[in-house]
Amino acid sequence: MNMHIDNQATQPLSQMLIKQRTSYLKEPAPNYDARIEHLKSLKAAIITYQEQLVSALNRDYGNRSIDDSIISDIMPCINNINYSLKHLKKWMKPSSRHAGLLLSPAKIKVHYQPLGVIGIIVPWNFPIMLSVGPLITALSAGNRAMIKLSEFTPETNQVIKEMLSSIFDDSHVVCIEGEADVAAEFSSLPFDHLLFTGSTMVGRHVMRAAADNLTPVTLELGGKSPVIVADDIDMDTAVERMIYGKCLNAGQICVAPDYVLVPRAKLDSFIQAYKKKFINMYGNVSDNKDYGSVINQRQFDRIMHVLDDAIDKGANIISANDEAINTDKRKMPTQLISNASEDMLVLQEEIFGPLLPIIPYTSLDEAISYVNQRPRPLALYLMSFDKNTQQHVLKHTHSGGVCINEAVFHVAADDAPFGGIGPSGMGHYHGKEGFLTFSHAKTVLRRGKYLNTGKLVHPPYGGFIQRLLMKFFLR
Repeated sequence: MNMHIDNQATQPLSQMLIKQRTSYLKEPAPNYDARIEHLKSLKAAIITYQEQLVSALNRDYGNRSIDDSIISDIMPCINNINYSLKHLKKWMKPSSRHAGLLLSPAKIKVHYQPLGVIGIIVPWNFPIMLSVGPLITALSAGNRAMIKLSEFTPETNQVIKEMLSSIFDDSHVVCIEGEADVAAEFSSLPFDHLLFTGSTMVGRHVMRAAADNLTPVTLELGGKSPVIVADDIDMDTAVERMIYGKCLNAGQICVAPDYVLVPRAKLDSFIQAYKKKFINMYGNVSDNKDYGSVINQRQFDRIMHVLDDAIDKGANIISANDEAINTDKRKMPTQLISNASEDMLVLQEEIFGPLLPIIPYTSLDEAISYVNQRPRPLALYLMSFDKNTQQHVLKHTHSGGVCINEAVFHVAADDAPFGGIGPSGMGHYHGKEGFLTFSHAKTVLRRGKYLNTGKLVHPPYGGFIQRLLMKFFLR
């Protein structure tokens, strides 16, 4: 590791922020060419370091599918950069607005100005995409960035730090590591914007810390994202469309299907369809490099505790491939859970792993009511080809995003906002919405030299022209 990175580790966080803000004030509005160069350099670095990043992520997990990492960590970053390169000039262009008759002949434009220094707090489940992805957006908007990496991915962190320091001085982009105390200090810094990705519980602490500085926050949280399987769809098709979202990264995804609502008469058919498809995709998982491990013992113990709680309270547990859980490798095929009850942790807490409760319902409105009686989720997945059913569910449910006849892939849509609602998050990023989130939309009104209509409303009040204006505009 080079000395530049070691120096970063010894600097107090507040000094890092001062250094970045000082650098920002010297160049508060990087031009288009500078931003394009930053993005192109970052893209080249990701491609150069791709193998090292994927290998490090595999070491952090014990086993992380190489293809999963490329598809879910590397590829989205490259796609995001390509999309930003294509659209950045249009995003940066000030937008003209109508002044209206009252303000004529003034001209009004909205300028999109970099906020300054963006704080980015990264979780452990997709440490490349969820550090570099927000960084791409921050750089597109012309900002500096401080990135707090997860303490649970030390190997990946070292490669990310080396990669970014090969392009950016730490006055532009800097990475920070540390335990919960460092994360708490990081959250309390007076950033110009703070993006946090993680659990709802920790998100509350982050927002509370940011409030002391009135730091604007974007919270990308999680929650219990449901799958509603409608009565019109074949169970094999329904499973085919949602199973990848549950099995990717062994279900350790904020938008992973958390539970499935299935027509009561088709409960067994769904279970059999899931088992058939899972075996077709993975077979046995213990020695299958395509299926990942739970990241560490702490998370594995948490998931086992939730599973044991369900067993103790009467749930039926079915392994998706009839294979036992491998505790040594922390590998767990999807555990299908039926006969779950509300007193079980599996229906109370976000699962974030390979457990899948299956809940029968009698009518579609019953399924919708079940979803609506719970905190609004980050994602909702509907399996139905019936247009009326689709519109009914869209109209009567709230969630951060929706996939119809698919799962998790909406996150990959570069031209659409991604974010939660209520307990599942606050604010959006990705694409243009991300650019706007990390920019200040500054309204600029400009009058010319010779015609100042503003003086028509100056005191003394009550003149003929003013009375005429009042009569005209107050009608």
